[in-house]
Amino acid sequence: MTRIFLLPILLCLFWTMFLYLNGVPLKQGRKGFIYIIVISATVIASLGFLLWLTAGQNLRS
Repeated sequence: MTRIFLLPILLCLFWTMFLYLNGVPLKQGRKGFIYIIVISATVIASLGFLLWLTAGQNLRS
């Protein structure tokens, strides 16, 4: 589960490389960074909630 926190960092690095290789300034690609962070935070929060929700079931078995 802890590796999932690397997801936004890796996606932002790939986005930065994509912008650099295509000659697009970082300021112009800011919206992409916002999308990456929001979607990654949603995925992390959802998985964390599911882990919390099912934690009791893991203790019973």
